[in-house]
Amino acid sequence: PHSMLRASWSLRRVAASSGLARRPRPGLRAMSRPASASALDSGMRFGPIAIPASQIFAETSLSVGLVNLKPVVPGHVLIVSKRVVPRFHDLTADETADLWSLAKRVGHALEGRVGATSVTFALQDGPQAGQTVPHVHVHVLPRVAGDFADNDDIYREVEASGEREGERSADADGHAARDATRETQKTKGRRFDPDAERVARSAAEMAAEAAELRPLF
Repeated sequence: PHSMLRASWSLRRVAASSGLARRPRPGLRAMSRPASASALDSGMRFGPIAIPASQIFAETSLSVGLVNLKPVVPGHVLIVSKRVVPRFHDLTADETADLWSLAKRVGHALEGRVGATSVTFALQDGPQAGQTVPHVHVHVLPRVAGDFADNDDIYREVEASGEREGERSADADGHAARDATRETQKTKGRRFDPDAERVARSAAEMAAEAAELRPLF
């Protein structure tokens, strides 16, 4: 027994002198890493576009909800993966589940908030599908009876409302972006005022909507 104790004591001395005893285990080292910044605090990237925290209303570990620059209908928002990837197949299984789970929660909450009776979920996967921002996102659009004469018009409106780099940073009143988008407005069959919907909004307008939505999530 005494020889075993001496051998154990000798091994501890060797380990201490070599620095092995002071090396943290991998699991402990990983736990000490700082958590990633919250999008609600620091903002995020939407493809090449910088989104300020003021325009984000919901966040999970893998997805965010952000207000739309050019809403097609009242309550039209976007659910975006936190990781910047262009195509739906680029998402992991966990990211896919989280994206649609948040979209479901947001759609249900907004349906009641704006007095809608249905919700359209739209995902444009690639430029030929109408995607203008190369970052996976789901459009959530609360719907009411008669909002479009032809129900399929909503998909054409979503494509026409696609955001492009630089539009969110237009002048404070959004006049430059509004003038550009009004040229493509189609009013036939629309329930909503085309001068109030699907035009580029100012940063202040988007921040105000995000602030109203945050308490819901």
